[in-house]
Amino acid sequence: MNQLEIIDMVKGKGFKITPQRRAIIEALFFFEKPPTAKEVLEIVRKKHPEISLDTVYRNLNLLAEIDCLIQINLKNSETSRFEIIKNHHHHLICLGCGEAVCLESCILDRHMGVLREKGYQIVGHAFEIYGYCPACRTAG
Repeated sequence: MNQLEIIDMVKGKGFKITPQRRAIIEALFFFEKPPTAKEVLEIVRKKHPEISLDTVYRNLNLLAEIDCLIQINLKNSETSRFEIIKNHHHHLICLGCGEAVCLESCILDRHMGVLREKGYQIVGHAFEIYGYCPACRTAG
């Protein structure tokens, strides 16, 4: 998903594209790895110094609700990371440093058919693996 597709999705859901919302969307493409709301705030404040962390969180949550972002919940801290949806995948999250590594395939795919055969209507799922990266393992 690119910036224009996200903007189109936001408009399609009936929301306005404010300068702050546009800056938040642009900031998401600045990072190589999923950023936290505070990291997004740092980038957006370069253009909009008056923007609050609350505004960034509200917009990131909105983007997650309309399926533009995935919110990665970090088990060991109060924060989350936000990732642009490109394809369905899951994450391995380090409990030490919070690094989120993408697992490019979905290990649940082979089980979905069985669940559907049993009459379940699957509307989505989330799967995260928690552990320690090599650097955090050796430091601890």
